[in-house]
Amino acid sequence: MAESLEGLSTMLNDLNSVSQRIGLKMNMDKTKIMFNVHVTPMPVVVGSTKLEVVDEYVYLGQIVRLGKSNFDREVNRRIQLGWAAFGKLRHIFSSDIPQNLKTKLYNQCVLPVMTYGTETWSFTAGRMRKLKVAQRAMERAMLGVSLRDKLRNEDIRSRTRITDIAQRISKLKWQWAGHIAQRTDNRWGRKVLEWQPRTGRRSVGRPPTRWSDDLVRHAGSRWMQVAQDRALWHSLGEAYVQQWTCEGL
Repeated sequence: MAESLEGLSTMLNDLNSVSQRIGLKMNMDKTKIMFNVHVTPMPVVVGSTKLEVVDEYVYLGQIVRLGKSNFDREVNRRIQLGWAAFGKLRHIFSSDIPQNLKTKLYNQCVLPVMTYGTETWSFTAGRMRKLKVAQRAMERAMLGVSLRDKLRNEDIRSRTRITDIAQRISKLKWQWAGHIAQRTDNRWGRKVLEWQPRTGRRSVGRPPTRWSDDLVRHAGSRWMQVAQDRALWHSLGEAYVQQWTCEGL
């Protein structure tokens, strides 16, 4: 990250030079450039390679975009990845093996794909509902039933006994929030949470949902101070998880 093209070009070329000196090589095909609205896009050359300029890319398993919310697209992407993982195991899910084995396989192989890194997402009821709908569809496919069978969601869940995706996501986020708030090592996690963006006029319309909005609604604006009491944070977390789990049922 740099505040100017000159600084960015210098950093990348220094990295490339030092890497080659110790026998490493940058992968220029995987090295991309993104600009925000404060920079006029211009070519960036490392060695003899002109780096590609992109609007978004997948980094550490998640879509990264500048100046725009990427969570709606990331939710859709995770649903696609979840179905891909489910499809690879469909022959097992549709077999006659005991349901408890199918449940264990789903929880270990499909659910982690759909929930990886979700503790860093800003969640709305709509985004969570999309994931829950996808999970319900997978459960019906696992049982060999369709919407025309008009089975209640509770009945389906009582048969599959898989972990509710909203429960898993909200639990991961609450635990991560407490972990970050309780840190005293001055690492980046807490600094990023407390970071205030540049001043200026915000865009027209409803402000985007922030990562901490649902935490503030549940634990108050001083939630980071509340999190210092581990017992209290744990008890609040149970209600927080239950709220997200029951949403939209």
